[in-house]
Amino acid sequence: MEIEVRHARVVEMINATGSLSKAAMKIGIPQPSLSAQLRRIEKAVGGSLFVRSRSGVTPTPLGERVIPMLAALAEQADAVIAEAAVDTSGVLRFGTAEWTPPTLRGALRSLLPKVDVQTETILSADAVDTLRRGALGAAMVSSMGSIVPIELSDSDLAKATIVRDPVWLALPVRHPLADHGVLGAAQLEDLCWIGYARQHWFSPVERHLLDGLGRRDRSVSHHAGGFHEAMSWVRHVGAAALTPLTGATSDVRIVPLADTQYTELTLVWHKDAMSCGTARRLVEIIRRYYYQYARSFPSYRSWLGDPTDGQSEVPDPSRMVTAESSYGF
Repeated sequence: MEIEVRHARVVEMINATGSLSKAAMKIGIPQPSLSAQLRRIEKAVGGSLFVRSRSGVTPTPLGERVIPMLAALAEQADAVIAEAAVDTSGVLRFGTAEWTPPTLRGALRSLLPKVDVQTETILSADAVDTLRRGALGAAMVSSMGSIVPIELSDSDLAKATIVRDPVWLALPVRHPLADHGVLGAAQLEDLCWIGYARQHWFSPVERHLLDGLGRRDRSVSHHAGGFHEAMSWVRHVGAAALTPLTGATSDVRIVPLADTQYTELTLVWHKDAMSCGTARRLVEIIRRYYYQYARSFPSYRSWLGDPTDGQSEVPDPSRMVTAESSYGF
């Protein structure tokens, strides 16, 4: 006889209850049938798994080694069933940030062919609460360490870092500093600035970085409600603004800062709405698109030491995806 998952569940139940009669009652079969099953299982593994006594059953030395393995087999089988049950039907509401790959909807549809995928743009700061309430199944969320953290207090939520996104300076194309390779704090002194409204997730990031650059008392012309609005002001009034790459537009020039710091773009999802395997594949799809998008900026390619335009995709630089980016499954 070969050991099957149902046998593993029988042994697990006997061990959990410490009694053949109680295990039989839980499983819903007569005790003699359960005892017969256990004898066949013990014959298959080559020895007794339990010592019987009037007070119940306890594992033998062989049982102490084998029972945890059988319990793990049953648990893995449950995980396979749960994984297969997700992604098969229903509706997935996916929250997107200001930066959304145009390939995202097609990727979601190919990964979830039987699911009605509905996307909507959300405020990054509200994403986790919206997921927790069940109004979304998954979302892309922006953060920055302890400055703007992603806190998942709900065990039904999981996350995986897509990419670390550098924060640089956006300038008008013809600005005197636009062609510099790297800018230091001293070169930022006389700039006119565009800031971000307090309700925007990037506002505390901006304050943190400018404090570090000694630019707390900068002259601010306008506080924008989002990245595209900020880039429009940069373009039309000749001002400067901090932005991650995902906030920049092609009609401004982004220049690296001497002490580049990073935000993170993270996929957060509800485990009942998306399986871990689907999330893993989706992260890779978005990550690949990010690198293609980022290489559209000459300053990014130069910063990576990759000035050519011949490659369709930049390698995955270790400074952009770190060990902390592993999936939080």
